[in-house]
Amino acid sequence: MSLYAILDLAYVEREEVVPVAEKLCAGGAAMLQLRAKSHPEAEILEMAREVRPVCAAHGVPFIVNDFPEIAAEVGADGVHVGQDDGGIAESRRRAGGCRVVGRSTHSLAQAEAAVTEGADYIGFGPLHATATKPGRPAIGLGDIAEAHRRVTLPIYCIGGITLDNLPTVVEAGARNVVVVSDLLQSDDIPAYIRSARSLLTTDH
Repeated sequence: MSLYAILDLAYVEREEVVPVAEKLCAGGAAMLQLRAKSHPEAEILEMAREVRPVCAAHGVPFIVNDFPEIAAEVGADGVHVGQDDGGIAESRRRAGGCRVVGRSTHSLAQAEAAVTEGADYIGFGPLHATATKPGRPAIGLGDIAEAHRRVTLPIYCIGGITLDNLPTVVEAGARNVVVVSDLLQSDDIPAYIRSARSLLTTDH
């Protein structure tokens, strides 16, 4: 059971990208994704070049959101793509054959389709309404256990997860989670990750 961290520029100032990446990796994140939805591609490339060595130093896989070519350019471990970002095989090719391609999924059908396509892991959510994905309806907790029955890939539950509701998410069947805003806005990122990991490994 693990926590996948997203370094989201909606919550992190540009000048804090490297220090926050260091805290996320040092704290024990299982993977780190760079997500910068509103930034120009050239700036995302620049940030990816800065973050990759931080992840490498800690042995944390580095994932680039949405931009396979940037993943290829910086030698990232993987790329994460949404439902509208093309096929998994094409994304892998554009990413220079990187070893990890993740897919966002929002239903059981999409989760199963991602397996058929050849994804290496899936994000499953949003479980709760979240400002990170405005306008996307929450799918709730009801399908988490069924998703794990149907899908053999690693499933990272995502969407409005906090330390307060994490126990409920785990009780619903989650094995791995992605935490974004609650983590990035915490006063002590490494301590937050340690707390989350202890909740993920607690028997319920």
